[in-house]
Amino acid sequence: MIKAIRKLSKSPGYYFERSPTVSASVGTMSKLCRQVSIESPGPALRECVFSFDVPVPDVPMYGARIRVAYAGACYRATRTRSASVCSTSSVSSISSLGGDTEAYGCHVATPAHKGLRDGALFPGYEVAGVVDAVGKAAERVDGIAEGTRIVLYPYEGVPHGYADYIVVPDFKCLVRVPDRLPLSVAAMLPTGALLATNTVQMASECLNTVFMGPERRDTATVLIVGTGGLALWALRIATHHFKRSQYHDRIRTTVATLKDEGFALAKESDKISVVQWSEDLYERQLIERTTDACGGPVDIVLNFGTTSRSLHRSLQCLAPGGMVLVTEDVGDKLMPKFAKKAEEMRVHIVVVPNGSIEQLKELVQLVASGEIEPPPHSVFPAEDAQEVVRKLCNSEINGRAILKFHNVD
Repeated sequence: MIKAIRKLSKSPGYYFERSPTVSASVGTMSKLCRQVSIESPGPALRECVFSFDVPVPDVPMYGARIRVAYAGACYRATRTRSASVCSTSSVSSISSLGGDTEAYGCHVATPAHKGLRDGALFPGYEVAGVVDAVGKAAERVDGIAEGTRIVLYPYEGVPHGYADYIVVPDFKCLVRVPDRLPLSVAAMLPTGALLATNTVQMASECLNTVFMGPERRDTATVLIVGTGGLALWALRIATHHFKRSQYHDRIRTTVATLKDEGFALAKESDKISVVQWSEDLYERQLIERTTDACGGPVDIVLNFGTTSRSLHRSLQCLAPGGMVLVTEDVGDKLMPKFAKKAEEMRVHIVVVPNGSIEQLKELVQLVASGEIEPPPHSVFPAEDAQEVVRKLCNSEINGRAILKFHNVD
């Protein structure tokens, strides 16, 4: 048993602990729970989910132990930190742009990854649950105590793994979840939704430059690339955010959808234009199609399907001085390749980090109040992790895949 656990700890998979199975004596914490490692699936989808019994973690002196209720179903495609691949809506895929995917370190050539739905290509916890126990010297904040419903902010240094019971060093990474917000929805917020929120807010700052800068213009066009989880979050958050802007009637939003089925989800408002990025067309045709749909060159692109090819296409759709916003994980890898070209074209590439815990707190309240509607999600028992992975790889899941560990609602 010890040898098996040590071997597992070296793997790049995500870990899930399940259901205490052995009770300990009073005053000690030696319960066991099941640990499930979700590895990168091979071509035959065999042996990608492993299960072991491991001790429930002790409560840290200054932190807390969290009982996980829901967590996003993820596995790591490689050992590269930024190559975490998560399930998302059924209208986007890693290879849907038809270009290279070296930015993610994903091996789309294998049958297991063909058609895998994209939307949260970055590492981090997607955990919602309740506080199970608090450390003796912990500094409690925001009224968080035993039994409080929380979502976990993916703080720096968070372990690359999920667990039925997880521990946090302090309360600064915990956000209260209102009773009216289902924890299954809350589990989607700390990664994809938070990144989309920060991207939209950065886009708003860029729009201020368009409207108030030295080359100010009367109108501006925003292009959202993709209809996966990140793009859908961004579309809904941007709709909410722009409506409250003083420039709301001067902003035109267009979605570049990657699949035919994306039209149903992307066309959520009569004010949103849709353009299909079909790989049957030449690049010049796609660029012309996009600028026609946008009413001219684009001011800001929110690109959540960033490969070299899609970034190159986005840059060519921009007006002089325009900006492409890319996620931090892939932007750091593609910036050296495209920095010189962007300078020659007099456009900019802006790298967007995941977002702050303050933004997450605000996002939780907006979703809880119904002001922002979350994209679809599907909940599965944690015991079905193997089947969930199979369905993810065959694009059979509608919406974000969430694994349920404990019934705490």
